[in-house]
Amino acid sequence: MPDLMTWLEVGGPVAIAGGGAAAWAKSRYPAAYWSTVGLPVSVARLVTSYGAVMDSCGLTVPPSRLRALATWATSRREVRPVPPRRGLIRPTSTGLRLRLRLAPGQEPADVAASAERLRHAWGVHAVYVAEVKPGVVELRLVGFDVLDRVRMPRGVEGGFLRVPVALREDATAFVRDYRAIPHQLTLGATLSGKSMYLRNLVAGLARQPVALAGIDCKRGVELAPFAPRLSALATDPSEAAELLPVLVKEMEDRYDLIKARQGIAPNTPDEEITSDVWGLPEDERPVPIVLVVDEVAELFLTASKKDEERRDEMVTQLIRLAQLGRAAGIYLEVCGQRFGAELGKGATMLRAQLTGRVCHRVNDEASAKMALGDIAPEAVEAACSIAPERPGLAVAGDTSGGWSRIRTPYLSLTDAAAVCQETAHLAPDVPALDPFRPAAPAVPVERPTPLVAPRPVTD
Repeated sequence: MPDLMTWLEVGGPVAIAGGGAAAWAKSRYPAAYWSTVGLPVSVARLVTSYGAVMDSCGLTVPPSRLRALATWATSRREVRPVPPRRGLIRPTSTGLRLRLRLAPGQEPADVAASAERLRHAWGVHAVYVAEVKPGVVELRLVGFDVLDRVRMPRGVEGGFLRVPVALREDATAFVRDYRAIPHQLTLGATLSGKSMYLRNLVAGLARQPVALAGIDCKRGVELAPFAPRLSALATDPSEAAELLPVLVKEMEDRYDLIKARQGIAPNTPDEEITSDVWGLPEDERPVPIVLVVDEVAELFLTASKKDEERRDEMVTQLIRLAQLGRAAGIYLEVCGQRFGAELGKGATMLRAQLTGRVCHRVNDEASAKMALGDIAPEAVEAACSIAPERPGLAVAGDTSGGWSRIRTPYLSLTDAAAVCQETAHLAPDVPALDPFRPAAPAVPVERPTPLVAPRPVTD
């Protein structure tokens, strides 16, 4: 009895302290905790309970007659339902991955419907299901909330006109691919993280041979720091009214170039040309242009009859660029705090041409519906539930109907501006945009060394 009392007096507090340390490590350093504790425990749970969990989730099928006969002949025991064949378990820094070969009659939707049950059974943060090929699905088990502290995965390949700008909730990179999704609408209220998303996007494009043009009706406060790398910048609606016709003319000239190269009749309408600039020889191919429009609602607002005429012209030109710009190598990135049909004529038509959608926290449900309601109605609720204390969190979708939560890593304005300064020599020569090229300082941007490291926005 004295020995037992001594163990309780000494070992009890040690065990409690150890449990507290584990809880602290799990909350403070989730990646390290997962690699040392969570991963072995989850693997053990998965291996020992795989068959029982699949059976309870309704993911098993009756065995074939041959298998039932062989089992009865060799062991004389009851033949149990057969779960999907499990592949090798592949650990990652954020979770686990394994592939399942579905039994005849099963489909990926059956496994996806049981994702929440699998999460609880195996003690992980989330389970995602992706189809690899017919009859094979991949389970992606995430051990902790990767969107709490965003760390982009190593070895993420960008490529030409492909920029990794955020992290998905399944620990994969969200890549902005202009060749696959040429135009995008990005919405977000003040302090929602929309500007952070834009910084990562511009910094990624600045390292590529791409012409960057901007329309920032907030007097350029968002895009002016990137001036060394911009080929054109308009800082108010009047300048935007001059820049947009030039871009439309540049688009028409590129169509004429395609016609001349491929022998298309000069009177052929642009809408009937199915080829694009990527079919031209490399030495004749014009450089791609990415137009970033910040605070798009400012282009719709009017105060007089004259402003209404200018607004109608600008909206028409934006719609033309969205409809025909992809084949000419001109891409749109439309951003704003608010976007709705009440902005005026052309708003809904413009939105219909913007394939990609990213919705940060917004101030009203109507904006979320405008961004996501026509492609993924169930994503609207997810966008409306974004908490203010999690800036950078957003819901991304496209016209395929798929959507996911993403979060942008922290990038300071100073660092983004320094990238644009360092890559200023990569700004291509587009003669039509020369009159709109912003004046940039000749001296390099010096990155100050703070005495105290700032707290990242995504923490």
